[in-house]
Amino acid sequence: MGKLSCKNLLPCCMGHPPATSPAGATAGVSVKVSDRYVEIKNGIFELMLSNPDGIVTGVRYNGVDNLMEILNKEDNRGIKGTEFRIIYQDENQAEVSFVRTWDPSLEGKAVPLNIDKRFIVLRGCSGFYTYGIYEHQEGWPGFSLGETRVAFKLRKDKFHYMALADDRQRIMPMPEDRVPPRGQQLAYPEAVLLVDPINPDLRGEVDDKYQYSCEDQYNNVHGWISFDPPIGFWQITPSDEFRTGGPVKQNLTSHVGPTMLAMFLSGHYAGDDLTPKFLTGEYWKKVHGPVFMYLNSSWDGSDPTLLWEDAKVQMMIEKESWPYCFALSDDFQKTEQRGCISGRLLVRDRYLDDADLYATSAYVGLALPGDVGSWQRECKGYQFWCRAEDDGSFCIRNIVAGDYNLYAWVPGFIGDYKLDTKLTISSGDDIYLGDLVYEPPRDGPTMWEIGIPDRSASEFYVPDPNPNYVNRLYINHPDRFRQYGLWERYAELYPDGDLVYTIGQSDYTTDWFFAQVNRRTDQSTYQPTTWQIKFNLDSVSPNSTYKFRVALASSANAELQVRFNDQDRTAPHFTTGLIGKDNTIARHGIHGLYWLFNIDVSGAWLVQGMNTIYLKQPRNQSPFQGLMYDYLRMEGPSGS
Repeated sequence: MGKLSCKNLLPCCMGHPPATSPAGATAGVSVKVSDRYVEIKNGIFELMLSNPDGIVTGVRYNGVDNLMEILNKEDNRGIKGTEFRIIYQDENQAEVSFVRTWDPSLEGKAVPLNIDKRFIVLRGCSGFYTYGIYEHQEGWPGFSLGETRVAFKLRKDKFHYMALADDRQRIMPMPEDRVPPRGQQLAYPEAVLLVDPINPDLRGEVDDKYQYSCEDQYNNVHGWISFDPPIGFWQITPSDEFRTGGPVKQNLTSHVGPTMLAMFLSGHYAGDDLTPKFLTGEYWKKVHGPVFMYLNSSWDGSDPTLLWEDAKVQMMIEKESWPYCFALSDDFQKTEQRGCISGRLLVRDRYLDDADLYATSAYVGLALPGDVGSWQRECKGYQFWCRAEDDGSFCIRNIVAGDYNLYAWVPGFIGDYKLDTKLTISSGDDIYLGDLVYEPPRDGPTMWEIGIPDRSASEFYVPDPNPNYVNRLYINHPDRFRQYGLWERYAELYPDGDLVYTIGQSDYTTDWFFAQVNRRTDQSTYQPTTWQIKFNLDSVSPNSTYKFRVALASSANAELQVRFNDQDRTAPHFTTGLIGKDNTIARHGIHGLYWLFNIDVSGAWLVQGMNTIYLKQPRNQSPFQGLMYDYLRMEGPSGS
């Protein structure tokens, strides 16, 4: 083997551990292969992998023989390889591969993919990297891929403290607490009331893994801390490029187990729209990762929570080192093989300003070619996103070579932007697009509006939880919507009738419930709800067309019917039909997929004086069917 050369060979050596580094930190990397195991050491930790399965069976670190849950069966840990090989090994680096090859004899028994699982250990590096190369070959049967991820189950006798953000960390329940008699299942299996937990301080709380979901744009580091000895085990995802659905797609992080996930692809908070479906014979290949499993320790034991601060520093180092130059698969493109694109995005809305406005903080991204807004349902290719500067300027770096469309959306404005021209990125490209102009949907002046167009329902009224079903982490927390059972609070707040919102009097922060849910009547039945918007018109142009724009932040097996001044009209003036499967209400989210409906309103439907718009959600088989609104706006006739 030839020598490797790389400017930033050891990104994880540049961190700043809380105290002194362990003895042996300068030792070289060694690989020992036996019939059943592959053992990789670098003087800081030891990684044990089953042979040829490629399952992580052991991590030895800081005097602890195994950080992994030793009671977890070795054959209960995911996709198994059938062929092991060493890709590269010297004293500075080892990369190993576990391949599972598909052939027609496996049809109906295994997903039709070739899967190459890779693990990398570097000299002086306190942790290991892993990535997967998935391939569906021509001629193979079609299939759907519902979810793929890397999962780690840590020792429950050691790891009790979980952290995923500065304000989202806590002591967690034990797995035994989630089953009877210690735990009582609530409305669905993931949600459990802690009746008699091992740690009595947690009694009366709710545990649900979906309370710890996170948007991908912020889902960069999470993990667990052991207090004795003080050890951190962290999952760091330095890039979103291989994750699906764009920067605001939500995924699971860590939860009771202790379980730690690196989610690559899932339908959570989106539904089947984000399940890639492959046709018979369709060729597809994609690299998921690499992601980094980082180990740290407070050697003097002074304050284990400093391990979280160190993990954040390490996360930034990993992000700055992306794309890694040491990952040896030819399918993972390095910096020099990638391209860059830049420009400036402006917003043109002549009803707001005669001049073009800066698209401040816009989300600008590249995804596979598609329709306007298709990026949020795109789940086969790579995506590359950035946030625009205050003046709308943007720069997207390290783009994998290929064909893309450029997409954008701007907080504060409805709708989606797409550059008409397809972009081909080649190795070394540095493309400047100049000024791009987004013209958001607009036909006439704003008569009134409700909410903020930010693709979230967070600005609306989120109630306090039922005191019997509380997660104490989210009391007086910005993410108060993550509490369990908030869908039941609607009927308690509106016992005799549904929500009525009066323009000019009501305040959407207190008077607009965050989700239009069904009304619970008893243990098994639910009533549809109809909300009202009341507004006054001094005059009406009966022959003109007005516009009612409704942006939804979520829909779960729901329908929005809109009627103007006629609640009993058999056929609504407008209906979305049955839409959405994002299950955001049950999963403690504040948004799922974004929907925008632009409704033509005949002046003949309106009256001088008080008008009422009726918003009905008629689907009522479940408490979790419902809508979340992002923003609503009534526009006058064009030119008025």
